[in-house]
Amino acid sequence: MAPARRTRYLNEMTDTVSAPRPPRTRKPDWIRVKAPTSAGFAETRALMRRLNLATVCEEAACPNIGECWTKKHATVMILGDTCTRACAFCNVKTGMPRAVDPLEPEHVAVAAAELGLEHIVITSVDRDDLPDGGAHQFVKVIEALRRTTPATTIEILTPDFRNKAQSAVEAIVTARPDVYNHNLETVPRLYPTIRPGARYYASLRLLESVKRHDPSIFTKSGVMLGLGEERMEVHQVMDDMRSADIDFLTMGQYLQPTPRHAKVADFVTPAAFNAYAAIARAKGFLLVAASPLTRSSYHAGDDFAALRAARAAKLGRG
Repeated sequence: MAPARRTRYLNEMTDTVSAPRPPRTRKPDWIRVKAPTSAGFAETRALMRRLNLATVCEEAACPNIGECWTKKHATVMILGDTCTRACAFCNVKTGMPRAVDPLEPEHVAVAAAELGLEHIVITSVDRDDLPDGGAHQFVKVIEALRRTTPATTIEILTPDFRNKAQSAVEAIVTARPDVYNHNLETVPRLYPTIRPGARYYASLRLLESVKRHDPSIFTKSGVMLGLGEERMEVHQVMDDMRSADIDFLTMGQYLQPTPRHAKVADFVTPAAFNAYAAIARAKGFLLVAASPLTRSSYHAGDDFAALRAARAAKLGRG
């Protein structure tokens, strides 16, 4: 290599090595959690593996898994661990799912019994490949729980059952879960990039139809903040939810699971979450849970008790 060219090459290499790397986005103190190490955590994980059950706690990389599993609270994810969609916020793997496990409902009931759950949350992947979207597996799980642990209250977090919502909701509502949850996830403007396989107003209509079929079932929905939404857009989502008679709103901070997922646009402060919660309560929700670490099933049992108390108080005032 000629001396001048070699010198230029060495200079370029030196510049490359010494050039400062862009700083990594650090999570603020209020969003950090300790790694799970407790005996309860290990026992919960062992039970899930023995019964061949997936959990959204693991698959979605929930930051609260250490706290919840230590208390032996786990959110079971039925219909397998592979989703037919690829939402930009979700860490659940995408692909062609396996056949539905006929033993899954009984395994969920056994898990609830062994964990001693007073309240259980059941969710699922999207199963657009199934004629019913997986609705009847929800029904079978609810029925198995009623047989095995009749005192356990049941909360379900379903997908939108795209193009099958009416029949799916009818079947599931007939099985009478105590809480029907379906998350809107974000504001309508961000759906094309964040939740491209879903439709905002279809999700609203699904929740509205639950109330139409059985007004006694609590309805619940959640949104993630920090994806680039505007404050007034969030307020509008609250109004839309109240128009659909949704009882319970959850709001939490979006966290980027991997570099290929949507980036965090903003870490919303605890004070901002408190302000959103105050506005939501003023709009008439029976219950609001809003904090950076809030997730759909976080403290779900305590929240269900508060939800029932809030309804009783409201009816008492009436």
